[in-house]
Amino acid sequence: MSQPPKPPSIIDLYPEETREAAALLKQAVPLMMRYDIPPNPVHYALWYTYSRGSEPELNRRLDKVVEDFDVFPPDTASKLFRDYIIRGELEEARAGQQQVIELVDDIEGDVSRSVIGSENYQQSLSHGLSALQEPIIDDLPSVLSGLQESTQLMQDQQEKFLYRLRAAQEEITHLRSQLERAHLAATLDSLTRVFNRHAFTRLLERALSETHKGLALVILDIDHFKQFNDQYGHPLGDRVLQHVGQLLRDLLPSGAFAARYGGEEFCVVLRDCVDLGAVLEFAEKLRNKIQALRVKVRRTDQVLDSITASFGCALAEADDSLETLLTRADDALYQAKRSGRNQVHPITSKTVLSA
Repeated sequence: MSQPPKPPSIIDLYPEETREAAALLKQAVPLMMRYDIPPNPVHYALWYTYSRGSEPELNRRLDKVVEDFDVFPPDTASKLFRDYIIRGELEEARAGQQQVIELVDDIEGDVSRSVIGSENYQQSLSHGLSALQEPIIDDLPSVLSGLQESTQLMQDQQEKFLYRLRAAQEEITHLRSQLERAHLAATLDSLTRVFNRHAFTRLLERALSETHKGLALVILDIDHFKQFNDQYGHPLGDRVLQHVGQLLRDLLPSGAFAARYGGEEFCVVLRDCVDLGAVLEFAEKLRNKIQALRVKVRRTDQVLDSITASFGCALAEADDSLETLLTRADDALYQAKRSGRNQVHPITSKTVLSA
């Protein structure tokens, strides 16, 4: 079965470097403010694309919407997002569904032919057995030949069916692999291979909504990362982020998950922590691992040994929401940085320090 052409991914559609993306976002935000557009991810994506000018029809429709409505309709925003931002992903999903339908149709046809062949074989066999029971059989060679032909036909049909079934299994395996890759692309940060912010938010909200015991949040931020990038360049900064992502994947205990929350900031959610002691022990271990990182500057062979991170830790309480838990952990991180960086700081109460 021929594969349909693969539509471009979101990454392919938005190849801008950081500075270009920042410039486009600076154009998009004033537009959103001018038309009183709520600041949410769907609207950011629409007006970012509007600023790029890569979808003239989208621009025309957005202009029409803000002209016709006092408040930007959420259902219109969702439809435009599907039609112009994630249409490639939707097309790929529809193509996968069509492939599955075609596979099922092929298998159904093969099964039908096999059933018909079985019925014909049973009729031929019954006829042959009846003939063999006659006292005198004048055409015995013909009866035996008919049985042999029916048997061969049945065998051929079964072999064709098995061939098609194996081919279908290979196609289904391929489709499953495609779906898994698409799922990973939608949930993982492409640089560090931990969850992205969107997936992290969804997972943490789900964890808080469930009955949990000892749920904890750790936020870490690489110290002086902007100066590091300015001095050594973004490629080396990206390597540091990749190393931190690898450390997180290596050190995560069972049931925990980690995400790149933004820039040089990462979040870790731990489960079954009876008290802050276990959370602090994990954070200290990770802090020491980061401090032990050694990264070589390839153009000079200089080995850097000054990479550190600051940590904020908070245990979830019964009535915590996503925002309150994040705020308390972020307050703890702020305290760690204000106290000199490269340290772990806990918060045990809901006092908001950064308000």
